Amino acid sequence: MTDKVHQGHRARKRFGQNFLHDPQVIGRIVKAIAPKTTDTLVEIGPGLGALTEPVAEQAGKLIVVELDRDLAARLEQHPTLADKLTIYQADAMKFDFSQLVTPGRKLKVFGNLPYNISTPLLFHLFEFADHIDTMHFMLQKEVVQRMTAVHGSKAYGRLSVMTQFYCQAMPVVEVGPGAFKPAPKVDSAVVRLLPYATEHRAKVDPAILNRVCLEAFNQRRKTLRNCFSNFASAEQITALGISPTLRPEQLSVADFVRIAQWLATQETNSCV
Repeated sequence: MTDKVHQGHRARKRFGQNFLHDPQVIGRIVKAIAPKTTDTLVEIGPGLGALTEPVAEQAGKLIVVELDRDLAARLEQHPTLADKLTIYQADAMKFDFSQLVTPGRKLKVFGNLPYNISTPLLFHLFEFADHIDTMHFMLQKEVVQRMTAVHGSKAYGRLSVMTQFYCQAMPVVEVGPGAFKPAPKVDSAVVRLLPYATEHRAKVDPAILNRVCLEAFNQRRKTLRNCFSNFASAEQITALGISPTLRPEQLSVADFVRIAQWLATQETNSCV
């Protein structure tokens, strides 16, 4: 991408816009996405088309969801892209991605996500995990580290547990600030997310799992005895095979699932 693509559009702070322009980085990301003509590809926040152009070139067609009205209009008039794109001028945080699914074909979703909304947007996308084959997102490097963190590490938290409940997550490309205009003050990275098939996901209500994570990591320096005092006694935690003296980051995803399953049973029994 040359600097010409940036002419006529100023990055908007309220949309968290940082436009990718480094051809080498773009090439590595497109290689990671590996677009094919048989894919249903969905780009969130195409911006000035740095990823859109090479992906559309390989796939022949592409669906894009763009919040910025000016950028959506720009893509509609694009000399080489307009015919290849189905454009939804919409807020991805409220968008129903299931409407894009065709029989027998899941979505391949990708994008350079705005840093200011990346976590809530990921949680929204997880709700459509059963309709998604792969996701590749450019995010703040710290967010990718949190998504892929193992239990016991400082970066491990609610985002780690919820991401790894829904998906296999791995970092695939590291990106310095110089790859963007304007250059952000942080390093970035691309994460690959492969949603688990429904039958391979733990049988638990994600809303309850999320609640357990919120209780735990809102007080991450405290022990489980204190974190979970709203809904479980130390004896009940021990009965689940988990020591109440542990701190939240010491629990595996499977441990969190076990607590959420137990809590769901408790709440069901109390309603009977």
